[in-house]
Amino acid sequence: MKKKKRICVISQGCRLNHSESAELMNKIKATEELQLTMDQSTDLVVINTCTVTENGDKDTIRLVNKVNQTCKSVKIALIGCQSQIKQQQLLSLKNVNWVVGNQSKSDVMDIIMNQKPGSYMAPFTKEAFFQTSSFDPKHTRVNLKIQDGCDFYCSFCIIPFARGPARSRDFNDIVNDAKQLHQLGIKELILTGINLGTYENNGATFYDLLEAMLTIHPELQIRISSIEPTTVDERLIDFWNEFPNLCRYLHLPIQSATNTILKKMRRKYTLLDYDNFITAIKKKRPDICIGTDVIVGFPGESDDLFHETKTYLSESLIDYFHVFSYSERTMAHSRKFDDQVPQHVIKQRSQTLRTVHLNKWQRFLNQHVDTVQSILFEQKKNGVWVGTSDQFIKVRVQSEMALKNKRMSVRLTSVQDDFMYGELL
Repeated sequence: MKKKKRICVISQGCRLNHSESAELMNKIKATEELQLTMDQSTDLVVINTCTVTENGDKDTIRLVNKVNQTCKSVKIALIGCQSQIKQQQLLSLKNVNWVVGNQSKSDVMDIIMNQKPGSYMAPFTKEAFFQTSSFDPKHTRVNLKIQDGCDFYCSFCIIPFARGPARSRDFNDIVNDAKQLHQLGIKELILTGINLGTYENNGATFYDLLEAMLTIHPELQIRISSIEPTTVDERLIDFWNEFPNLCRYLHLPIQSATNTILKKMRRKYTLLDYDNFITAIKKKRPDICIGTDVIVGFPGESDDLFHETKTYLSESLIDYFHVFSYSERTMAHSRKFDDQVPQHVIKQRSQTLRTVHLNKWQRFLNQHVDTVQSILFEQKKNGVWVGTSDQFIKVRVQSEMALKNKRMSVRLTSVQDDFMYGELL
């Protein structure tokens, strides 16, 4: 019997990358010549790369070095966003045999098995590549890809160049995937893409797709991942009111809380637009957890402008935010700006905002002490079960029961750092 090639798939970066990596692993599992594994005897490693920040680029190099230390005779294929942008630099790394761009990465196994080492790029098409289910049995909350690419071209962002133009998966394919995942026992689907709200397929909009997802089964919980502020509106409130299985959660990137920087970023809204939207949501549904992303140190961000952003984030109805330090990206328009912020200033400001975030998030968590919440448990870590509420509260519970993929009623008892402890009822 021919020995199977031993292969490992590693994913960096965003939910969409993890979704596509899961689909790739499903393809490998269906191939008789290949076996998924990671140890010293692994033959092939596929790394799905990220390039949204400078740290993503550095992480790829560190990961390639780590793989080479673990597997001495390994061959490596790099796929994804960084591969699309920096193919020649990546080909120079030790044991990197193939660098495959985003449009070609669904064919990476055919390339590895049948093509000589090199760079494999293809022009972007209208299809949202990777059309199959992204089920990964290791996870209880599944990322379901609905869309890829972006046409917005924010001045700081490299993703339109790495991912190509906005394009959407077939409506019926997504619905069928969701139904199959529900039949497999999945209890939460996270709608995932690059610019979710621009979904459009044969006249069906994001709202049409969202309604189709929510009506599959009342126990199938649907979560909207990060979505652009200008692509959704107050109609979401009607969905929350009508469908209890729509997670009480909205991640709405703001990036800056000053109109001066928003304009330079080429964002499509003003601070007032953003604030009016979240205020309308919180007025009618105060239980919705609203999160955001903010970029610190964008060119031209003076001390006064940073203070404006800090003040707004501190006082607004936003419940939490992720802080990203600005880094210059190849092809992004902002690399041409002269008024760059020194790195030590960016570092200080980032730490300041992370402290503000933690204080706000703990305030939100403390509001839920002594409440009973439905928690979907995902894994046992260090002897404690870890789960997530529909409001995206991470909860830890001591129990001897097997809780993976079970949704249980939990009384939340205390706050520690950025998570809560609870007791099963």
